[in-house]
Amino acid sequence: MRCLDLSLQKLDPGILEDADLVALYVGMHTATRIAIQALPRVKQLAPKAHLCVYGLYAPMNEALLRGLGVGTVLGGEVEPALLSLCQTLRINGKPVTRSGPVISLGRVAFEVPDRSGLPSLSRYAHLVLPDGSSRVAGFAEGSRGCKHLCRHCPVVPVYQGKFRIVPADVVMEDIRQQVRQGASHISFGDPDFLNGPTHGLRLARGLHEAFPEATFDATIKIQHLIDHAGLLPELRRCGCLFITSAVEAVDDNILRLLDKNHTSRDFDRAVALTREAGIALAPTFVAFTPWITLEGYIALL
Repeated sequence: MRCLDLSLQKLDPGILEDADLVALYVGMHTATRIAIQALPRVKQLAPKAHLCVYGLYAPMNEALLRGLGVGTVLGGEVEPALLSLCQTLRINGKPVTRSGPVISLGRVAFEVPDRSGLPSLSRYAHLVLPDGSSRVAGFAEGSRGCKHLCRHCPVVPVYQGKFRIVPADVVMEDIRQQVRQGASHISFGDPDFLNGPTHGLRLARGLHEAFPEATFDATIKIQHLIDHAGLLPELRRCGCLFITSAVEAVDDNILRLLDKNHTSRDFDRAVALTREAGIALAPTFVAFTPWITLEGYIALL
């Protein structure tokens, strides 16, 4: 098995020419755009291969992907289905075309990710600090899915309000292997780090205990920042530098339509709470929606 990161590497004809299976991971929108551009070339370089696209954005783009020649579309907790696909191909010696997307939310026996086939960690994202210095950033996933049903979110159509915990020892071992490769900052990729506040705090404490100089960031809902405000000072003590939060709008009507479960006033409160804790808040916004008005856009600015 060979791994290519198409955000950093080019398609290698030598790797693909004898491939029986090519699987492309589409965890986010950018990865999906890369995969769509790559698929015609993949078909040329690997004419015998069965094509699979898996990840959060795969089921939502099923029609587009199948039109590009993809035989298998997988979403959710994909590892068992991927393994089954590989085993079936190995036994039958020919592609197996599935009739529909497979979204599995069954519980997975998580293992430490094998990152040995990826480019050097130093080639990926760096955190730039206010003094101009930088830190190599690693990535860890403490949970998958989300308990919430915000209407703008790509997690919801797949996970439907469910989330899955990755055991803390698995997460910590993944962090250790990245620290050995030079990481001194960890981005927790959970859709919401406080979906399970006890688990999130356990990970923050574990990171700080194992690597006292390491820092981290996480994504947390405005609602959770308020509901669990008492945890913010400890998150900061454990090395949290900033929190990304999907604020999306400052118009209460739009927030209601998006089912964000917070108000514009709640956003103000979250800013105050994070500043008091010494954590920078990095809000995201959907600047244009069907309900935006000129006055509302000016208010956002």
